[in-house]
Amino acid sequence: MSDRPFWAQEDYPGGRPIRVEGGIRIHAPKGPVARTWWSGRFLSVLEQLGVGGRLSRGRTYARSGQVVSFEVDAGAAVALVQGTRPQPYRVRIGLRVWDKPEWRRVEEALAADAWYAAALLAGTVPTEIEELLGGLGMSLFPAAGNDLSQDCSCPDPMVPCKHLAAVFYLLAERCDTDPFTLLELRGRDRATLLGRLREERDRAAGTAGAAAPVALADRLADFWSAPAAAAVPPRPPQTEPGAVLAQVPDPGLRAGGEPLTEALRPVYEVLADPDPGAGEPGNV
Repeated sequence: MSDRPFWAQEDYPGGRPIRVEGGIRIHAPKGPVARTWWSGRFLSVLEQLGVGGRLSRGRTYARSGQVVSFEVDAGAAVALVQGTRPQPYRVRIGLRVWDKPEWRRVEEALAADAWYAAALLAGTVPTEIEELLGGLGMSLFPAAGNDLSQDCSCPDPMVPCKHLAAVFYLLAERCDTDPFTLLELRGRDRATLLGRLREERDRAAGTAGAAAPVALADRLADFWSAPAAAAVPPRPPQTEPGAVLAQVPDPGLRAGGEPLTEALRPVYEVLADPDPGAGEPGNV
């Protein structure tokens, strides 16, 4: 007979996962987990792996609060996920951190147009950032190759297992509510990145100010001319009306048999477009 504890033996029969009191769970009780295009793009990596039932079981784990702990840092999201065995499984989803030259190029490109930082601070990821990074030969989102690593201490040989899938869904929801999460995984947290962008803009402004002075005689022809109009930056893309509901903690209240945040979602949609028929023929 093996002297290993019963839950560490490979022939442990398993069963239903051990319930976790106060576990970390996603706020979406039903329907799709991703509510924005960028978290949907992140989850598409998981779905492309085609592991069938493990994805649905992973969503169930994420919705029922089987995640004991969850942390995001440069290069990885790490978590403890409670399964059928008494000891929670150690889960790690790793994303390649951009090196210093890569980050320097990214910071210079983002600092050249303050609209990108403004959009991120407003809680959205502009689609234009994909084109900007693509021009640098980089991508914000992981690929299923050497850009992404997945590890779980459970005995399931399939990758991703349901424990990894649960953390993927939790990470996608974190990206929904805080788009800086994607950049943090690549190696820059919010405070550090904003500080670097500010330094880069100051450096660029100092370089411009140090240029050789222009003689007044060289500017007499256009001295009284109005300056060229500044380009109007494009508006950040609209997020769904109820996106703010994904950012607030679950109040624990229910309305009509469903969580209060879900019951309020139709109200937010009406407030965003209170009169969808206005302006159409026959409407007065």
